[in-house]
Amino acid sequence: MRQLYSFYSDAFGIALKSIIEHKLRAFLTLIGIIIGVAAVVVVGASISGLKTYVIDKVSKVLGSNHFMMTRMANMGRVSDEEFERRNRRNKDIVWEEYLYIRDNCRLCSAVGASMNAGADITQDGIEMPSVRIIGDTANMVDIEDKTISVGRFFSDAEVERSAKVCVIGTDLQDKFFPNRNPIGEQIKVRGVPLTIIGIEEKRGSFFGDSMDRNIYIPVTLHNQIFSRTGGLQVHGKSITAEVFKDAIANAQLTLRNKRGLIGSEEDTFSVVNTDEFNTQMDQFTGAIAAVVIPITMIILVVGGIVVMNIMLVSVTERTFEVGLRKAIGATRKQILMQFLIESALLCVVGGILGLVLATGVTQLITVLLEITMTITFGYIILAVGVSSVIGVLAGLYPAWKAARLDPIVALTRT
Repeated sequence: MRQLYSFYSDAFGIALKSIIEHKLRAFLTLIGIIIGVAAVVVVGASISGLKTYVIDKVSKVLGSNHFMMTRMANMGRVSDEEFERRNRRNKDIVWEEYLYIRDNCRLCSAVGASMNAGADITQDGIEMPSVRIIGDTANMVDIEDKTISVGRFFSDAEVERSAKVCVIGTDLQDKFFPNRNPIGEQIKVRGVPLTIIGIEEKRGSFFGDSMDRNIYIPVTLHNQIFSRTGGLQVHGKSITAEVFKDAIANAQLTLRNKRGLIGSEEDTFSVVNTDEFNTQMDQFTGAIAAVVIPITMIILVVGGIVVMNIMLVSVTERTFEVGLRKAIGATRKQILMQFLIESALLCVVGGILGLVLATGVTQLITVLLEITMTITFGYIILAVGVSSVIGVLAGLYPAWKAARLDPIVALTRT
């Protein structure tokens, strides 16, 4: 056992000495491995960061323990034919159905309604196109966990009488009321003057699309301005997180009963919730990883070929050394292991340098793009593990070639 340990420690020392003596050559050899490992880790961090970014933004929009029922929603990956079939089958949710769900969903702590439209806003000669005009019930501020930084959200009484009041996003404040408090001032939507009673806290952007370009008005007023009574989104919040799925089922059954759907008849509406969205994001990011990661692995394979080439050069340079070691008793297995250890060590060093490079790149991207890049342990193991395996495989032929050298012939070469 002691002899075996001594052999491996000596082999490791010789390998390390060889790398140190040829630092530039070793570094140039390992560029492929370094870039390959960094690419795998950065891609993995990007995929994990993308998932975290999207889920975080969606959670901010939807809030916790929150689900939404609407005519059509993103149903994941479905065929065009299936989408068209659902588009023909599903029906708009109307006000009476919202009231029925609100009054009969026993596991919902709150049920609200929302409608969306778009309009170009002009104020004092300044124009902001494509502003989202969102009609809400008063409890949507709690259902979606909105934060009102200045002023307040509208009340139930204001919704009932279609009060001409609104809450604006920070983009509108910056555009139309710079450097002043707009509370109490007016802004017009399709010619209807609205009194500003609140400002929503800044939420940032989502893939470059600002989430602060909103005007919230009472949903009843929204119906009057845009002449729509259907196309509602019904939003529900469960009593507790533990009964979240049961609350969704309760709301679904309530709407099915209202529409007279029985037995195995399909729903004529869609349901969106954060749990379902998380599952879809897992599938989406998993599909990206399945395509992108093998492509980045090609860089590691190319790096392995370069390592094999340099190890063949090393065998040629050290033919006399191999012959001398075999002459004093080194076995073929020991010579084989010597060069395999050196090859694997080269790639492990490359893997570590690749991780250092990946860490720097992910931190830089996080600072510049404000997207959190998450380096996961799984991708680290994958990148370093694959680079080590490639190192062993790349050194296999050169090591085998060195082990088969005839010591007498090898000693005659200088």
